[in-house]
Amino acid sequence: MSLNDLTEKITRREAKLAVIGLGYVGLPVAALFAKAGFDVLGVEIKQERVDKINAGLSPIEGEEPGLAQLLAEQVAQGRLRAAADYETLRERDVILIDVETPVDDQHIPRYEALRAALTQLAPVLKRGALVIVESTIAPRTMDTVVRPLLEEGSGMRVNRDFYLGNCPERVMPGRLLTNLSSLSRVVGGGTPETAQAMIALYRLIVQADLDAADWITAELVKTVENAYRDVQIAFANEVGLICEALGGDVWTVRELVNKSPQRHMHLPGAGVGGHCIPKDPWLLAHGIQGMDVPLRMVPTARAINDGMPAHMVDLLSKALAQAGVSLAGARVLVLGYAYLENSDDTRNSPSAVLVRLLESLGADVRIHDPYVEGMQGDVVEAAQGADAVVLMVRHQAYNALDLPRLRAAMRTPVLVDGRKAVDGRQARELGFLYWVVGAASPAAAS
Repeated sequence: MSLNDLTEKITRREAKLAVIGLGYVGLPVAALFAKAGFDVLGVEIKQERVDKINAGLSPIEGEEPGLAQLLAEQVAQGRLRAAADYETLRERDVILIDVETPVDDQHIPRYEALRAALTQLAPVLKRGALVIVESTIAPRTMDTVVRPLLEEGSGMRVNRDFYLGNCPERVMPGRLLTNLSSLSRVVGGGTPETAQAMIALYRLIVQADLDAADWITAELVKTVENAYRDVQIAFANEVGLICEALGGDVWTVRELVNKSPQRHMHLPGAGVGGHCIPKDPWLLAHGIQGMDVPLRMVPTARAINDGMPAHMVDLLSKALAQAGVSLAGARVLVLGYAYLENSDDTRNSPSAVLVRLLESLGADVRIHDPYVEGMQGDVVEAAQGADAVVLMVRHQAYNALDLPRLRAAMRTPVLVDGRKAVDGRQARELGFLYWVVGAASPAAAS
């Protein structure tokens, strides 16, 4: 099938689509294309997830407006189904790849899931099909990993026998459908013609700019934009540390800085988590491995942000000392274990780092999260006998904390706020020793 024939087939919604990986990206992508009128097959290695999706149930537990209903509708109408078998992909015209691409402890990309997907797809790849990698990958990965594995495994050649592109997603848990539909995309095709075929596809679900490019540009844009955000957050966190040392308040400083034209200082906080921001700067760095390009800003920003959970431990230790309690043996309740508010996504959670550090120092740690299985329940009950509460995630449920009940349940009234989610004045009036990241300690302020 020629590229023109495939484009026409896409435009008529007659192309058969597949999505490999039905997680936070692949599942809503599959649902949206099914809603657009396509026959969509999702491939997922976790059988439990396959069964749940085929029953019309979303495996994503966080607040995702519209996703559960959309999934149920498309499954019921027969436009979306899931399978664990790559053999089902033989007749698919368009295959989207949405698998995780983490980095290891040495900041090297772990492409096991990507390589496995490509290796299993290649032998069943239909001649004339279009393969699109939506996963975030290091610059040059399309040339060094994706293309070779598909060509070697299929015995076919890109731009002659099948077509290949890279179109990184721009999503965030809690806004998956909205972001996929309303945010612009960089469409990186192996050729300009491939990019146009991809635009014809994405135009059916995206109401925003679709910018045609080559795939090195697409790889760069996605990794650069997340590295940019990481650097901005690191700056905010460093200013927060400066404010703590000088007796200032980063939250007030930020508000006033942002009144100046063309300024947008980011929010500081207890750490940066998720699948993207902690690892995409390293993917960018990996792309220039072996080249004479010195890296300074990316590693420094990563070190600052990775250091914030340890700083929260330091604040907690000082707050407990102010109350006459040692961290060793103290009962500490951590509020929030997901990396993002109103989500169940715990990937690279700063809270996980915090908990490990606290336990290594002898603290008795309890965890509460309204969205994470096994950590739910009543906050006040979880706080019974606690010497300190550390708020790590600004879940909506925590915006309405019953501070008087929380205070009554605790053994020692220490509250350390990593997101400025609590009314500090009210907390102090109720007798809490209230510490907030980025602001002068109560002792210094008195």
